[in-house]
Amino acid sequence: MTKTLKIDFVSDVVCPWCVVGLGGLETALETLKAEGIAAEVRFQPFELNPDMAPEGENITEHIGRKYGATPEQSAANRANITARAAEAWPGFEMKMGEDSRIWNTFDAHRLLHWAGEVAPEKQAALKKALFHIHFTEGRNLTDAGELTAAAEAAGLDRAEAAEVLASGRYGKAVREAQALWRARGINAVPAVVVEGKYLISGGQPAGVFEEALRKMAGA
Repeated sequence: MTKTLKIDFVSDVVCPWCVVGLGGLETALETLKAEGIAAEVRFQPFELNPDMAPEGENITEHIGRKYGATPEQSAANRANITARAAEAWPGFEMKMGEDSRIWNTFDAHRLLHWAGEVAPEKQAALKKALFHIHFTEGRNLTDAGELTAAAEAAGLDRAEAAEVLASGRYGKAVREAQALWRARGINAVPAVVVEGKYLISGGQPAGVFEEALRKMAGA
C-alpha cells in the first residue's frame, strides 16, 4: 500500500536555494517510490523581495545592500550555489553572474496559483519553467511575454495565462497565502511543510529529505 504525503513547498522563483531544495526533494521522492512512499506537492508563494521595483535590481548590488556582502563574497556564494544546484538537480544550468538581476515575482506567483487551481498536475512544470527562465536564461520575470511563454512550456494555455496576468486575477489569494505561511512561522525559504505539521528547512540534499520523509511517512 502506498503512503501519500501532502507536501507544501514554500518558495520564491528567484531563490537559488529553492532550486537546490526542489532537486533534492524530487530525487528523494523518486528513491522512496520503491518503499511505497509518494507525495502530492503543492507550490506555495513567498516573496523574498515584495517591494522590488518592476525594473528589478542588479544581483551584486542587491546582495550587497541586503546582506552586506562584498562583490567577491557575492561571487563566491554564486559559485557555491551553482555547484550545489548542479549536484542536486542534474541537467539544470544555473548561470547567475555579476550582471544578473533580481526581479519582482508577484506575477509569477499569481501564475503558479492559477496553475494550482486549473491544472495542479502541471504546477511543478510551471515552477521549473520559471526557474529556467530566471536562472538559466536570465530573462525578465516581470515581462508578461516571458511568463506566458513559461506557462506554455509547462503545457498550460498561453492565452489564459495572459488573461490572468492582465486582469490581476489571484492577487488577493496570493497575498493571503503569503500572510498565512508567515503567520505559521515561515520566514525563510525553501520551507518544505509535510502533512501541515512537519518542517524541513533549506536547500537540503536528497539524503536529508529521504530520511526525514521516511520517518514522517511512518509516524
